[in-house]
Amino acid sequence: MENIRNFSIIAHIDHGKSTLADRMLELTGTIEERRMREQVLDSMELERERGITIKMQPVRMRYCASNRSGPEYILNLIDTPGHIDFSYEVSRALGAVEGSILLVDATQGIQAQTLTTLGMARSAGLKIIPVISKIDSSLAQVGEVKEEISQLLNIEGSEVLLVSGKTGEGVEALLGEIVRRVPAPTDTDSTQKVAEFDSAKSEKQLSQTYLLSKSDLIVFRALVFDFKYSNHRGVIVFVRVFNGSVKQGNKLKFKVADKEFQSLEVGILAPEEKKVTELSAGEIGYIVTGIKEPGIASVGDTIASSADAGPALAGYDRPHPVVWASVYPENQDYFTALKQALSRLRLSDSAFSFEEEFSGVLGRGFRAGFLGMLHLEIVTERLRREFNLPLVITLPSITYRIVYKDGSEDKIYTPSFFPEDHLISSIWEPWVKATVIVPPAFINRVIQLLYEFEAELGETNDFGEARTSLTFEMPLRELMRGFFDKLKSVTSGFGSISYSVSGERLADVTRLDILIADEVVPAFAKIISRKQVETESESDVDKLAAVLPRQMFTLKIQAKALGRIYASRTLSGMKKDVTQHMYGGDITRKMKLREKQKKGKKRMKERGKVNIPQDVFLKMIRRG
Repeated sequence: MENIRNFSIIAHIDHGKSTLADRMLELTGTIEERRMREQVLDSMELERERGITIKMQPVRMRYCASNRSGPEYILNLIDTPGHIDFSYEVSRALGAVEGSILLVDATQGIQAQTLTTLGMARSAGLKIIPVISKIDSSLAQVGEVKEEISQLLNIEGSEVLLVSGKTGEGVEALLGEIVRRVPAPTDTDSTQKVAEFDSAKSEKQLSQTYLLSKSDLIVFRALVFDFKYSNHRGVIVFVRVFNGSVKQGNKLKFKVADKEFQSLEVGILAPEEKKVTELSAGEIGYIVTGIKEPGIASVGDTIASSADAGPALAGYDRPHPVVWASVYPENQDYFTALKQALSRLRLSDSAFSFEEEFSGVLGRGFRAGFLGMLHLEIVTERLRREFNLPLVITLPSITYRIVYKDGSEDKIYTPSFFPEDHLISSIWEPWVKATVIVPPAFINRVIQLLYEFEAELGETNDFGEARTSLTFEMPLRELMRGFFDKLKSVTSGFGSISYSVSGERLADVTRLDILIADEVVPAFAKIISRKQVETESESDVDKLAAVLPRQMFTLKIQAKALGRIYASRTLSGMKKDVTQHMYGGDITRKMKLREKQKKGKKRMKERGKVNIPQDVFLKMIRRG
């Protein structure tokens, strides 16, 4: 293991992480020049198109130090996502390595998500190598960014490396520093057990362990930091081996899921899958499980020998959905296809969940849970692209915990199921702890924005002279109410944010219902702050009045909350001249026809159902 170096790259979105990885692959000869393309490790078309990393992709590189004449090292890189939605996956990837490159864009400086991931890396005890990227850019501010990093890490500026993923400048030196600074992995658990074996003084002591040889002491254990699904081979897990070794045909089990299986194949990623005889302690590779059931494999689980009775590796936490949205096929004929597609995605994404639901307007569909807004966008876009499904996605919502007056509790994530106010004792909602980084000139605007979104301000810190960070807490529902867009607007695009769910607090919210012809339309219900009842009521009623087709009779549109009507609009009925066919004649006959029409419209209003076309529902509730 002395010649193995396991490391990851910490970087904000679009700070040059994937481009730097490309240059590393080139310099180490991992990929032939004729097969080289941009963002090699971003295997999904959606990743390359959007310029972001969605799925973690490990790769093994071979590198010879000292001008290619020194000893050969195995460098295992895990290319991690840079978005806050995938922070748990990143934390597990950091648990699989000993070092991490802190990559900061020379044109943008330190960003909020960089701080969050850096905190994870420090908690994991990783060796941090600070690197400034994009030094070839005409907008690069290398001196200022180096000062920011020096203050953040409390190091000398000379320790910060400079690279250009575009030109390759500084990448060779970076590879050498990875070998020098990142410690080699250790199999401490096995080493300790073997030492205990050697120090045993009698056969009786050995027999008490029920072991016959030193090799029996070294039990295989590996951390799952990602996985994917293959139609033919089932779930393929990406692992870091911590103890022992694994070969094809070994009997293994997922510790948390408590599922046993036999390894069909083991191998490394270079970056394509390459079968090997054995994966040993310190190495990173893959195991083909043959499992084709959703929900078994999950990031952070431990794979161990089936006979291992010890606990799982520390740090596992099954991620819970933060954002919910309903997913419907535009045509009900595609319902079964949508269900199969969702099940298929679930096989390779344990953080995604769904359950069937029914809407009187949109038909059969699914209520789906996601880690955040980007996760929602990625899953729905994959459904459209990979499965060619036309979809209706409703506006996202969050989970509320309801405590009723009778002492019972319930979790509600569908607005139409939100109970009446008189039944509720208390409502609890998720809050987030967040950090915003902005240039000092925008601080006052950002503080004003935070107050508008019900935030509670915390600490303020400076990074050099060019950037200031603000920490705060706010309701998750407010964060989803367009906060990102407003932040970009008030900071002219220079603001960045990172957040994590910090817990629950009492919520002052209520359900807003829309009534058409005195009937509640469940599909239009939403949960809002009581402070926003009037403005949201006016907005929704005006929007619906603008898109709803006129009926043959006068129609009333209302917004109701807290037991009263907050907004109302009346759409006049369509006018039809029932005397148009008459050319002169008795005026009393015309009056009788008009009176008859008036009575008919009254009966329609009293007995008739309003016909709401599907496109009206889509305009009101559709997200994408």
